[in-house]
Amino acid sequence: MDMMRPVRKAVIPVAGNGTRFLPATKAMPKEMLTIVDRPVVQYAVDEAMQAGIENIIFVTSRNKTAIEDYFDSAPELIATLTRSGKTVQVTQLEKMLPLAGTVSYTRQQVPLGLGHAVWCARELVGDEPFALLLPDMVSYGPQGCMAGLMGLYEEVGGNVFAVEQCAPEETSSYGVVGIGRSVSHGFEVTEMVEKPAPAEAPSNYYLNGRYILQPQIFELLAAQERGAGNEIQLTDSMQKLLQTQPFHAHPYKGRTFDCGSKRGFIEANVAFAMLRADMGDDIYTSVKELIALHETRMKAA
Repeated sequence: MDMMRPVRKAVIPVAGNGTRFLPATKAMPKEMLTIVDRPVVQYAVDEAMQAGIENIIFVTSRNKTAIEDYFDSAPELIATLTRSGKTVQVTQLEKMLPLAGTVSYTRQQVPLGLGHAVWCARELVGDEPFALLLPDMVSYGPQGCMAGLMGLYEEVGGNVFAVEQCAPEETSSYGVVGIGRSVSHGFEVTEMVEKPAPAEAPSNYYLNGRYILQPQIFELLAAQERGAGNEIQLTDSMQKLLQTQPFHAHPYKGRTFDCGSKRGFIEANVAFAMLRADMGDDIYTSVKELIALHETRMKAA
């Protein structure tokens, strides 16, 4: 079994309901909420493409057609912008448009969890390794998280995923891994534990939503019983695959924002806005003023 074949495809699950962002998500997919001026899902696609991925597979559900429209051409809009002389906007729209035939869609008809969503992509992935990016998790750093993950995969093959460190007392909120032998860009994974109590956690390294998996995961997902939340959990099948195939972890030298939560979403907007040359200094000044105002209110309370 060749476990160092090139990774050409990426699966991006976008079937979730986004209930934590109601009422905004009543009429639009949560993945289309914007960080500054780009939807959350665009960050995952850009990260995958920058890492060398050739094909994107979206796992969608009902009421997600806005995502398909977003990654499609918009001739009427382009014509309007062109007539108005807005060439910068035209260039931006044309640059983010995927090449024809490089994006595919499949549906998860019933919300049975992340593991089931990944399994729904099996026919489009086929018998080859694939990347998996959870779009709610938006990475922020000097290098895209998936690019670093691809670098590790090219050295060790098998299954790899990205990890970050949390405070030791916060391990019960994450999937945490055990640390084995060191390799140049990471370490071997000895175990995976879902939301362990701090006293029982094998480390404080947690999975941050970026994976490269071998296709044998589909066989395990097909037979996987429902776990936490009465859903088919990806981690359960990964734990089984760990018994027969190697897993390595790449510590990401950056920060990942959980944009599926309101706090993470707001933090991401502030962080990415500060990176922008056209607004970074102004946002920084505004944030400092807001902090000072907050501190004044806290003292007066």
